[in-house]
Amino acid sequence: MILLTAVIAGLTFGLIRAKIGNRPYRPFPIRWGWMVGVALILQWLAFGFPLTRAIYPDEAASISLVLSQFILLVFAWFNRKMPGFWLLTTGLVLNLLVITLNGGFMPISPETVQWLRGDSATAGWEVGERLGTGKDIVLPVEQTKLELLSDRFRTPDNPYYRVAFSAGDVLIALGAFWLLWSVGGQTERNPGKET
Repeated sequence: MILLTAVIAGLTFGLIRAKIGNRPYRPFPIRWGWMVGVALILQWLAFGFPLTRAIYPDEAASISLVLSQFILLVFAWFNRKMPGFWLLTTGLVLNLLVITLNGGFMPISPETVQWLRGDSATAGWEVGERLGTGKDIVLPVEQTKLELLSDRFRTPDNPYYRVAFSAGDVLIALGAFWLLWSVGGQTERNPGKET
């Protein structure tokens, strides 16, 4: 959700920036964009689509998550000269690192899960297990490798909207915002091409 917010904000402010500068809002030519589609399909089948996510074994789901993160990292590397992509790439590296070191899922603490769910009991989840059919694994802080990179950050406390996210997610969102905001300030020069 943090990424969606960054995309909407980046697009909005980029369009405003283009309007103020009397410039067209023409996105940069992104290379290998199909890779994003492949990565999203892998994650959607493993974690989003109800018919497949319920039958995906944990091992297949973790492989899908790691593979999709790797594909996104390769895509980001191909586009590294674009504005914001160095942040995006760094965020993807951090997420891939913590996911890989913690069994192929993003670690989340029991305390954060309780905060997300708004309960004090462990209804529907167990420590050491995958959280439902999602991408997270519930691990105590002391058992989490690189815990600072886990889904440890929280949105402001609100009973109707709670999200946990990682430092990598923040960098990915900032990179996406920067890219979309930059489009509103570009002139005829193409920053993605070498001169």
